Amino acid sequence: GSLLLAVHFYSSLRAAPVIPSTALGILLLILSSLLAYAGIWRSLRNATLFSSLFLTISVFWCGYGVVFILDGQGVLNDTGDFRNALVPGLVTFTLALLIIAVVGFLNKEVILAVIASAVSLASAHEVAMHYNTAFVSSAVACNYVIVCLAGGYFALGRILYFLTKEKVAIPGTDLDKNKAHEQIQSTSGSMNHFAVTGLILNMLSASVFGCRLLGITSKLFIGQVPWLWAAGIYQIGVCILSYRAMDVLTATFFSFTSILKFAGGYCLLYPIWQTEEPTFPIPFLVVFSILFAVLALFLTLKSLVDGLYLLFYVAYCIALACRPKGFFEGGPQGVDVAIFVASALMTLIHLYNVKAGAKIPTGKGVVKALLASTSFLKLREGANLHTPYLGYSKYADAEVLGYACSVLASFAITVTGDPQAPLATVVIPWVVVAGGILKLLSGSVAFARGKTLESSAFILYAVMWIIWGLTRYGDLYGTSRSFHTAVGIIAFMLFNSFIVFCTLFLNITWFFYSLTFLLIAVSFLLDAIGALPAGYDIAATLIFGLVSFYCFLSALFNSTFEGSCLPMGRPLVQLSGMGGGMTKCLHLPARKASSVKRIADILKNGGTCGIPTDTVYVLVAACNRPDAVEKAHRSKRQAQERPMSLWISSLKQLEPAKHLFSPLLWDFMDAAWPSPISLVIPRGEWVDFLGMKDSAKYVGTPQSVAIRIPDCSVTTHLIDLVGPIVVTSANPTGEADTTHHNQVYAKLGDKVDAVLCNGPSPENIASTVVDCTKIDSGNIGFFRVGIVPKSQVKLILISFILP
Repeated sequence: GSLLLAVHFYSSLRAAPVIPSTALGILLLILSSLLAYAGIWRSLRNATLFSSLFLTISVFWCGYGVVFILDGQGVLNDTGDFRNALVPGLVTFTLALLIIAVVGFLNKEVILAVIASAVSLASAHEVAMHYNTAFVSSAVACNYVIVCLAGGYFALGRILYFLTKEKVAIPGTDLDKNKAHEQIQSTSGSMNHFAVTGLILNMLSASVFGCRLLGITSKLFIGQVPWLWAAGIYQIGVCILSYRAMDVLTATFFSFTSILKFAGGYCLLYPIWQTEEPTFPIPFLVVFSILFAVLALFLTLKSLVDGLYLLFYVAYCIALACRPKGFFEGGPQGVDVAIFVASALMTLIHLYNVKAGAKIPTGKGVVKALLASTSFLKLREGANLHTPYLGYSKYADAEVLGYACSVLASFAITVTGDPQAPLATVVIPWVVVAGGILKLLSGSVAFARGKTLESSAFILYAVMWIIWGLTRYGDLYGTSRSFHTAVGIIAFMLFNSFIVFCTLFLNITWFFYSLTFLLIAVSFLLDAIGALPAGYDIAATLIFGLVSFYCFLSALFNSTFEGSCLPMGRPLVQLSGMGGGMTKCLHLPARKASSVKRIADILKNGGTCGIPTDTVYVLVAACNRPDAVEKAHRSKRQAQERPMSLWISSLKQLEPAKHLFSPLLWDFMDAAWPSPISLVIPRGEWVDFLGMKDSAKYVGTPQSVAIRIPDCSVTTHLIDLVGPIVVTSANPTGEADTTHHNQVYAKLGDKVDAVLCNGPSPENIASTVVDCTKIDSGNIGFFRVGIVPKSQVKLILISFILP
């Protein structure tokens, strides 16, 4: 990328540049996407400085590239347009990359610091070049050549490192020590390594409007939209990565600020369709400032400085509400300047504290210590703070964002705009981005966490907000298409009616949340057919907005504090077995050894558990606990023709009774296991060697017992800890096999003590059950052909036993 820019600036004085502006812009966009991938890849491995550098330059070249494309396509025609478009971004990245360079030098990351400082100087020279002809483009090109040389040196070092199998490491290119250091730091305390990029993006958007106030740029126009929308898009990405980092509050904050960036860019596009500057819905901005204030209070629990930083956005929303022309007036632009300075300081603090031994004080834990001295509120803490009810997830809960988006979207349409000029008021970005795009994001995260109903509702409402926001406030439908719009709204209302019915079994709050959205849909329908009573739409949006605000507060309180400060309520209709797993049954992730040990302790103490296997989920109990085996038999409603089977972890557990098995049967068991093959063998005295005692009457039949060794490391490790276990499928007799831990909750959640969660089963078919009662005569039969076909079982018998 730097090579392209070096060639561009060296040849810019020529009549015909070597690389046309449009081509350069497209190439920069491609390179910015590759840099974003590299930044995320490094971020997931805790290389904070590297990821910050990659993502920062990625945003820079993304906005930079689009500006070059606009210039190449003749959009920036007026004198000074190209300068006015470029300078806000160049100013931001001059300072941001300088901060990264300084922290890099302090932490002896020389190559990184050289690259960051060279790009920063290139940007500074380019700004100077646009305002003073004494500065020529060759100075900018020289800085980019330095980046090429430093990058080439680093690449050479890494190539040699891999080719010599880690024996040769050129100074400054060995990342192993840095990686080990950061891994130690990451285990000592949780930190969101993506916050730095989000703060730099806040600097970028503030620079666009702040430069106009300070006179650095002469106007606000379409040429600055690429910076704002690039910042908004990347900030949504930072929001997603923050959920991956289990940082709910920071993710919600960056999603809020992304809304402002999209709205700012949207407003700069207004001259395309009208001459007057747009007006802003005051109720929305007041509510937005309240949401920022609430979020600031909760962020003070994490860091006092972070909470105070959010107050700048509270002031920003108030300033926008006080000035009818919003982003175009001096008050909000003055707050933008303050946000730029505050974001730069926060970037420095976050970057420095990630790497340095001596930290810059941020008031971390101050408010938490004050709360600890009171008994009114107790913070939720621990390793399982973000563990969902069903299994585990790579994402923290996004319901806070989902409810907040509902609040914003509903209050955005409380304004009574001019039906003849719907675009005169800024409504579309608030409804489409907040109610639509970000709500889709929260619905997707909810789905990833196993919340099927909540995710379905969020996604449905998001689609509704997007379609209605664009059609109603984008003036895309009139009287000729009102019937078609009404039909679509009725279809959405039918879907939502089903969701309302389902929420009867979830909780009271969700029931009212979905029911009040039905009022919103009714107002949409009445508006579409031209029969909307005066004031009904305002009343519907206020009711839905207030219910959504309660849900927002409840989700925040319940995810931060123990107990039910603001309860969501109980289900209006409680069915036997439904939701039992969420309230009574432990859910433990199978990927953790501590979870397997805890399941083993439960089984040893006479409990029953649902566990994953190499086929479907099963219900298990310890052989030496007759009470547990009887409990499993009752909870399953086991039919006599479907007896329970026996599982072991290795043939060593049967070694003391080996003399009781025929040599042919023993060799066949040794050849067939571990695998999803259950062998039905003659019942005998060997059963007593497993310590079954009174449990034996529930296992197998009086003549035979089904036994196998599963081909699943989690299951065999559990059996090693507990001993032989009694097994049956984790579903009531006569129902389909259970292929996900969610199904175990749904079918047996209130009848088992715990579920070991491992997501979907590797197979949807149960084991093959082979009749070995007559194997000594060379014959085997099949009670059930499952995942292993008959031919494969017979091949084992022929190949290993009867050569």
